[in-house]
Amino acid sequence: MEDLPRGNRACLYNAAQMDAVMARMAQQAAALLYGSPRVAIIGILRRGAPLADKLTDLLVSRHGFSKPLRLDLSVKRYADDLTLLYPKTQLQDNQQVVAVDLTGYTLLIVDDVLYTGHSLLRVVEYFNQKNPAQIRVACLVDRKINTIPIKADIVGVELQIAPEDVVECHIPPYEPTFEIDLLQLSLERHS
Repeated sequence: MEDLPRGNRACLYNAAQMDAVMARMAQQAAALLYGSPRVAIIGILRRGAPLADKLTDLLVSRHGFSKPLRLDLSVKRYADDLTLLYPKTQLQDNQQVVAVDLTGYTLLIVDDVLYTGHSLLRVVEYFNQKNPAQIRVACLVDRKINTIPIKADIVGVELQIAPEDVVECHIPPYEPTFEIDLLQLSLERHS
């Protein structure tokens, strides 16, 4: 990984544990999506997209689902180190998302970390305008510190850590190994 923030790092979930987390998330997704005639799985770029791919593969290979529609949406608010990049969540329309009619679909929105909830709320509002039958949310990590009343239907792991600490989701192809690390930032950043 390039230019990692400095601080103390600890691996909370290694690759083998992550496979078990994803299998459990896929099982929960299968139960939520069961009986939905049209399903779209939407990854939030960056790391939500490969997670959406993993969930899609598990739903098809282990739970007998037909291959669902797969879309991605770019959302920007925070940097990976939780530095606020934009005061309001920025969405970038993907031509594939704009062009598809999602009326009547059950949508499963997939992201890596649920932090304050602002980005997720904006994404749900955006997709709600496309008249889906249902909107469901899956996140790999819920930090349990959201500041608005929004939650994920499917949560890989819950991590109640200090607000200034960073959850680093290492997800291929962006990082070489699939794991979750805790980063306690060095004091230099806060001075």
